[in-house]
Amino acid sequence: MLIVLSGPSGVGKGTVRKALFDEPDTDFQYSISMTTRQPREGEKDGVDYFFVSKEQFEENIKNGEMLEYAKYVDNYYGTPLNYVNKTLDSGKDVFLEIEVNGAMQVRANCPDAVFVFLTPPDLMELKHRLINRGTEELDVINARIKKAVSEIKMMRNYDYAVVNDEVENAVASIRTIIRSERLRVTRVMPDYEQMLEGDD
Repeated sequence: MLIVLSGPSGVGKGTVRKALFDEPDTDFQYSISMTTRQPREGEKDGVDYFFVSKEQFEENIKNGEMLEYAKYVDNYYGTPLNYVNKTLDSGKDVFLEIEVNGAMQVRANCPDAVFVFLTPPDLMELKHRLINRGTEELDVINARIKKAVSEIKMMRNYDYAVVNDEVENAVASIRTIIRSERLRVTRVMPDYEQMLEGDD
């Protein structure tokens, strides 16, 4: 099963994902992204990202080897299809944390994936979080808020909406969604069909 978490910038996707994977009984695999940017201090290839050249990334795009991708500040970022498929084939569920545009690319390619939209309690809270980051000027923050409004309208294309009022609550909701999806009849029926065929 492929689980996709996305939402507007500043909503806390990374914080929620980290808290989710910090829990000892987490039994799904975080998908490693591919990028053309240079590694930052302490980052390891194949752990934090798959670091590749611009030429290699563009070759992957040409060959249909990216599940989703985007270009940001002259660098490519994306999800390698081969890595996701290998992990799924090994029997592990895969967890993606990506932007809204990337999620819509995945929706087009993998309609059976589970799509979770992480939303702020309200836009004022989102603006407050972006200001508290202390990394951007106010005009940039206002532009992000404007973009967030258009992204929140995309929520209708998702399967679930989780309000990130408290990280612990958001993590609990996502874990409940994953447990429920694993029990969906369309996911468990193939195992029973094999069992029933064996009885014939």
